[in-house]
Amino acid sequence: MIPGVAEDRRSGGPVLAGTRWLLVAFAVLTLLAVVQLLVLSDVADRLWAWTIRTELTAAFVGAAYAAGFVLAVVSLRQRDWSLIRVPIITVTAFTWLTAIATVIHLHRLHMVDGEAFQRAVAWIWVAVYLVIPLACLAVVVRQERHRTRRRGPALRPMPEWLTAVLATEGAVLGAAGVVLYVSGSTVHHHEPRVAAGFWPWELMPLSSQVIGAWLIALALAAALAIHQGDLSRLLVSAVTYCTFGVFQFVAVFWYWPQLRRDDVWLWGYLLLLAAIVLTGTYGWRAARDAARDESGPDRSVDARRPATIGTPGPDGPRGG
Repeated sequence: MIPGVAEDRRSGGPVLAGTRWLLVAFAVLTLLAVVQLLVLSDVADRLWAWTIRTELTAAFVGAAYAAGFVLAVVSLRQRDWSLIRVPIITVTAFTWLTAIATVIHLHRLHMVDGEAFQRAVAWIWVAVYLVIPLACLAVVVRQERHRTRRRGPALRPMPEWLTAVLATEGAVLGAAGVVLYVSGSTVHHHEPRVAAGFWPWELMPLSSQVIGAWLIALALAAALAIHQGDLSRLLVSAVTYCTFGVFQFVAVFWYWPQLRRDDVWLWGYLLLLAAIVLTGTYGWRAARDAARDESGPDRSVDARRPATIGTPGPDGPRGG
C-alpha cells in the first residue's frame, strides 16, 4: 500500500458508462413524470397515459418519481458501484413490476383513444417500460461481473436499533405493496375503489399496481440496505428514502381537503411517512459523516485515488 494513501475498502468497481447513460435517461424520464403528475396533478385525468380520476393518486406517483429523479442525480455523482448498487437494483425491481402491470392493464392506456397528447404519452409509457427493465437488468448483470470484491468491511456498521426500525418499515411497505399490487390485478374493473380497504383514498387497478410497485421496491431497498449493513455505502439510498417521504408529505398536504381526517388508516400512513423521513435523514447524515471521516481533513479528491507506478501523486511522481 502506498504511504499516505488509504486503501479504498469499499470499492465495488467503477460505475460503467452504460450505467451512467441509464441514469441520465432515468433522470430525464422521471423529471417529465414529475411535471405531469405532481405539478400538473389536477389535469392528470386528461394528460396522462391512462385516466387517473383521483388527483392525490397522480400526486403520489409524481412524488415517487420525484424521489426517483433525486436517486438518479445523486447516483450520477458517485464513482463506485458499491455506492449505487442498492438503488439500481431497487429501480430494476420497480421497472419490472410496473412493466407487468402495464401489460395486464394495456387496454386501459390511451393508445388509440383520447386526445393526441394522451396517445403520445401512452405510447411513450409503453416504450419506456418495454426497454428500461431490460436495460436495468443488463446494467446490473454487467456491473456485477466487474465487481472488484464481493463484500468489503463495513466502514460504518448499521446500529441494531436502526436495523430493527428499517426492518419494521420494510415489512409494512412490503405487505402494503403486495396487497395493492395483487388487488390491482383485476383487469375488468372501471369504477374507483378503496384498494384492499385500507388505502386512505380511492384507487383504480392500474394505479393500485403502480403504487404497489413503488412500495415493494422500497421494501426491497430496506432489505438490501440491512443486508449490506454499512451506512457509508448507503448515501444514495438514504437520500432517496428521505426525499420519498418528504415529497409524499407535500402531496398529502396539497390535497389535504380531499382526505377523511377521521380515517385511522390516514394517520397510520402519515406516521409511516414520518418514520421514513426520520430514518432516511439519519442514514443520510451517517453516510455523509462516514465519507468525511474516511477522506480526512488532509486528503483531497485526487489523493483518495491510489496512485500507480509512474503516475504523479499529490506530492509529485511516484516511480518504481
